[in-house]
Amino acid sequence: MKETPVNKIMESTLDKMREMVDVSTIIGEPMVTGDTTLIPVSKVSYGFTSGGTDLPSKQSKELFGGAGGGGVSITPVAFIVIQNGKTRMMQINNYTSSADRAIAMIPELLDKLTELLELKKDDTAENAETPAE
Repeated sequence: MKETPVNKIMESTLDKMREMVDVSTIIGEPMVTGDTTLIPVSKVSYGFTSGGTDLPSKQSKELFGGAGGGGVSITPVAFIVIQNGKTRMMQINNYTSSADRAIAMIPELLDKLTELLELKKDDTAENAETPAE
């Protein structure tokens, strides 16, 4: 691909946006208080644009005009809470859809299923140890 001033503008804009947004922006640093760990979760949206044109000139040099720009939106949406070996998601804002609600319930559902399976396993072990009459 031919290197043009528009390409340089686009590359520069993308590089600056990459510097602003990384994985730690989406899943934040864990915060520990006592036996509870909180991990912030954010939604990141970004967009950019750039463009330019070569202007004809009576002189031998070509004139170039161009610009680029972008925007980033970071919105906190939830906290992952780890407490007493259990994990749950605490939403900050209202659910926008049933899918959002279902996704938020997955960690709590997994904890409940694990508890149920452990109880069932314990009951089975107790029944095996009890002699038949």
